[in-house]
Amino acid sequence: MASTGGLVPITRAFLASYYEKYPFDPLPDDVSRLSSQIRSFIQDLIQGFPPTQGESLLIQEADSQPPHKMDENMWKNREHIEEILFLLERPHWPSVLQQSSTADVAEFATTLGQLKDKFQATLRILESFQSRNSERVFNTVMTYMPQDFRGTLIRQQKERSERNKQAEVDALINSGGSIRDRYSLLWKQQMDRRRQLVQLGSATGVYKTLVKYLVGVPQVLLDFIRQINDDDGPMEEQRQRYGPPLYSLTRMVLFIRLFLSLAWLRFEAFKLNRLQISVLEEAVDVYTTELQRFINFISEVFANSPFFISAEDASMLEMRKNDEYKEIIVPAGKSYEVSLTVESINSYIAWDFSLVQGKMSMDIGFSVEYTNNGGEKTLILPYRRYESDQGNFSTCMAGNYKLIWDNSYSAFFKKALRYKVDCIPPVLEESEKGSERNEVEE
Repeated sequence: MASTGGLVPITRAFLASYYEKYPFDPLPDDVSRLSSQIRSFIQDLIQGFPPTQGESLLIQEADSQPPHKMDENMWKNREHIEEILFLLERPHWPSVLQQSSTADVAEFATTLGQLKDKFQATLRILESFQSRNSERVFNTVMTYMPQDFRGTLIRQQKERSERNKQAEVDALINSGGSIRDRYSLLWKQQMDRRRQLVQLGSATGVYKTLVKYLVGVPQVLLDFIRQINDDDGPMEEQRQRYGPPLYSLTRMVLFIRLFLSLAWLRFEAFKLNRLQISVLEEAVDVYTTELQRFINFISEVFANSPFFISAEDASMLEMRKNDEYKEIIVPAGKSYEVSLTVESINSYIAWDFSLVQGKMSMDIGFSVEYTNNGGEKTLILPYRRYESDQGNFSTCMAGNYKLIWDNSYSAFFKKALRYKVDCIPPVLEESEKGSERNEVEE
C-alpha cells in the first residue's frame, strides 16, 4: 500500500498550473473549413429531399453544441466512427453503387475502402486510449488501498460489475439494438462507474457493506475518488483547457457521418460529384490525423498527471491563484512583451519572473526599454538571459516602458513563463500633497 501521508487530492488550481506545461497546438484551419464545406453539402442534400425522422434527429444533434464532458465526447466520436464504418461496408452502399461496374464506380469504391481503413485505425487507437485510461485510474486507486481483503473485495466488486455490464451490452446486441442504442447504454454504464467511485469514496451504495472495514483506507483517497469528477472539480480545468479542440473534432465527424447517411439514401437522385468526393477524402484525412494527434497528446498529459500532491503545494497553488502572477507560454523563436504607460516620474516599475522548469534547465532573455512620445527608444535594462529574476527601478521620464522576454534564440524549446509586473506611482509626503492641493486651489 503506497503512503498518502501529507498528501491531498489534486486541485483545480494544481491542474491549471500543471496544464501550462502542456499547451496543445491549435487545430489547423482545415478543420473549420472542411466542416463548413460538408455542412453546406448537407444543406444541399436536404433541400432537394426532405429528411426522414431519424435524419432530422441527427441534423438536430449536428446543430447543437457537443457534450461538455471530455469522456462523453470520446464516446460520441466512437459512436460516429462506428456508424460511418457501417455505412462504408459494401453491403450498406447504395444499391446502384453496388451493382454498377464502371471505371468511376471502381475508383470510388477504392476511395471508400481507404476511408474505411483510416476510420478503423482511428477507432482502435481511441478504444485503446479509453481502456488504458480506465485501468490506470482504477489501478492507481488500488495502489493506495490496503493490500488485504478490502482491496480484494473491491476488485471482486469491480469484476462482477463489469461482467454484468458486458452481459447487458451483449443482450442489447442480440436483440437487434442499433449502434446508437449500444452507445447510449455504454455511456450510461460509464456514468454508473462514476457513481460507484463516488459510492466508494462515501462508503455508500454497493460499498455500504464495506463501511465498517474502511478503517485504514486513506481518507485522502476517499476524498479524491468522491470529488474528482464534480462539475466544478479538478476535471473542469481539463474541460476548459482541452475541450474546445475535441468539441470541434466531435462536430466534424458528426458532419461526415450525416453527409454520408444523407448521400447514401439519395444516391440515385443526387450522385456525388468529384468536388464532394475530394472534400470528403480531405475531411476524413484531417479528422483522423487530428483526432489521433489529440489522443496521443492527452494520453501523455494523463500519464504524467499525479492524483495527489502535498498539502503545502496545494496551499501555495491556492495562494498563487489569488495573487497577480500570470503564466504564459513563449513559443520557440518568439518573444513576449508587457507595455506600461507611466504618467509620473519617480514611479517604480517592478518585476518578478521565473521559468517553470521541466527535466531540462531553461533560461530566457530579458530586457527593459523606454520609448518617448517621438518614438525614440532607450535601453533601460540591457539584455541578459535568466532562469528567474526580480528587480525594480525608479523612472526618470514619463512615457512608455516595455518589458521584453525573448525566446527568439531557441529553435525548439518553448518556455513556460510565470511573471508579475507592477507600476507603482510615486508616494507623496503629506506636505507635498498639501502643496499640490494649494496649487489646484490657486
